[in-house]
Amino acid sequence: MLYALILAYKIPLYMYALIDCNSFYASCEQVFRPDLKGKPVVVLSNNDGCIVAANREAKALADLPMWEPVYKYLDLLQHHEVHIFSSNYTLYADMSQRVMNILTQFSPNIEIYSIDEAFIMLDGLSKIDYTAYGKEIRSTILKNTGLPVGVGIAPTKALAKVANRISKKYAQQLGNVYVIDSETKREKALKWLKIEDVWGIGRAHAKRLHALQVHTAYAFTQLSDDAVRKQMSVVGLRLKHELEGKSCLSLEEIQAPKKAIGTAKSFGDKLTDYKLIEQALAYYVSECAVKLRKQGSCAQVMMVFLHTNQFSTHDKQYAKNIVVKLPQATHSTIELVKQAAKCLKAIFLDGYRYKKVGVLFSGLVPEDVVQGNLFYQINKPKHDAAMHAMDRLNQRMGKATVKLATCGTQRKKWKIKQEQLSPRYTTHWDELLKIKLP
Repeated sequence: MLYALILAYKIPLYMYALIDCNSFYASCEQVFRPDLKGKPVVVLSNNDGCIVAANREAKALADLPMWEPVYKYLDLLQHHEVHIFSSNYTLYADMSQRVMNILTQFSPNIEIYSIDEAFIMLDGLSKIDYTAYGKEIRSTILKNTGLPVGVGIAPTKALAKVANRISKKYAQQLGNVYVIDSETKREKALKWLKIEDVWGIGRAHAKRLHALQVHTAYAFTQLSDDAVRKQMSVVGLRLKHELEGKSCLSLEEIQAPKKAIGTAKSFGDKLTDYKLIEQALAYYVSECAVKLRKQGSCAQVMMVFLHTNQFSTHDKQYAKNIVVKLPQATHSTIELVKQAAKCLKAIFLDGYRYKKVGVLFSGLVPEDVVQGNLFYQINKPKHDAAMHAMDRLNQRMGKATVKLATCGTQRKKWKIKQEQLSPRYTTHWDELLKIKLP
C-alpha cells in the first residue's frame, strides 16, 4: 500500500543534499585572516604558476579564468589590491576533513565527492522542512569552521547539483540553500540551466546537443531515451532520468582504491645537477609510497619522466620518460626509490636545464595478493616493519621527519616556489595563530 502511494504521488524514498564549500581554497585562507573579510583573494597553483581559485570579490573585479598563468594578470591583481596566496594543501585537506566530519552529524550516508563537496542522503518520507534543515547544515559548518557553503536538496544527485548551483547563484535571496521538491520547481530549474552547465555533460557533448537545438537542461529531458542513448550512451540516459527526478545514481560511500598514484612538481629553479634531481625524485616516490600503503596497494609498474621547460624560448628542449615493470609488486619506499633511481639514470642527459621530474605507479594490486618472484627477493617482513615505523613517526612528528638518505637535505634548492604560503594553522603547533592580549 505504501509503495503504491509512493508511485502514485511521486513521493521520493530519499532526498539528496549536495553541500559545496564556496570558493573553498580562498575561504580557507580568509578563515584565519579576518582582516580579509569582503576583500578579493586568489590562490595559485604549485610553483605559484597559475590561478586556481578566486573568491566572489576577486571574480567581480574582472574575468579571471582558472588555470591561466598569473603573470598575465599580475598588473590587474596588484592594481585592485587582490590578496594572493600560494596553495596550502595541508591546510585545505584538514579543513575539508572537518567539514566532512560535521556532515556525518546530519546523515550517516555520505559520499565525499571532492575536497570541497559531498552528497548526503536524507529520508524522503520523513516530514522534514528541507529548507530549514539545509540552513541548519550551513550554519553549523559556518559556526564550527568559518567556511561558507551552499546546500542543494533534491530527489536525485543530478538535481541536487542543479539546486546547489541555484543556491549559489541567488545566494542573497535564498540564504545559500535551495530545495527542488516539486515538479514546478524542477521544470523551472531545468529551463534556467544551460546545457553546458549540467553535471556530467562535457564540452564535446554540449556542442553536439547545441547542434540539435538543445540549449537547456529541460530541452535535454524532452529528447527521447533512444536519442539520448545514441548521442551519449547509457551514461547520458542515466543523467536524463536523474534530471527527470528518477534516481539512478546511488551514493558511493566507500571510495574505490585508486588505479594509479603519481606526482610531479616543477622545481623552484631550473636544475642541471643530477644529484638534486635524484633527491627530488626520491622525495616524490616516498610521498607516493605512503599513499600506496594507506590504501593497501602495491605497484607493479613504474613510470619516471623528466623534462625541461617547454615554454622557454632560450633553453634547449628535452623530454623523456621510461616505463618499467617492477621485479615484484611492492609499496616499500626503500625498493621503490631504488628502482626509480635506475630509471632516472637511464633517461638523464647532461647539458639541459630541467624544470620537472615525476613518477607514476600503476598496475596496482592488493598487498595481500602479491605474487612472489623466484629470481628477485624483497625482505618483506623487514621492509614492512621499517615502513610501519616510518609512517607512524611521520604521522606523529610531521611529514618527512624521517626519510631515506636518498632524499637528501637540500630540498630548498629544488622544492616548488611558495612565496605567498600561509601557515598550516590547524596541523602544526609552531604555526598556530598567536593572539596578543591588550
